[in-house]
Amino acid sequence: MTPNDQNLSPEEENEFVELIDEEGNAVSFEHLATLEYQGESYLVLSPAEAADADSDEQEIVILHIRQDASGQDVYEAPDDATEEAVFEYFLTMIDQMDDEDAGE
Repeated sequence: MTPNDQNLSPEEENEFVELIDEEGNAVSFEHLATLEYQGESYLVLSPAEAADADSDEQEIVILHIRQDASGQDVYEAPDDATEEAVFEYFLTMIDQMDDEDAGE
């Protein structure tokens, strides 16, 4: 898929989502992208407090989206190899978008 087929748009207003961690605490994240990688869906998020920080490096969280038996979305951390592959794919998509923007 190309970046145009994904939910990845720097022009959009920052969207924040709230997820519940294993301890029942609500944690806010900035939604960076929802993308398909090898037929599976993934969320690319950044902790909300990191979005406010003045740093060149941004923490990224990648979650696999699957549906449970009742059809509800469930978000799970992928294994390390998949997480790295999805992250590299995300970076490639960002680079392609930057190249497209430079060509305008």
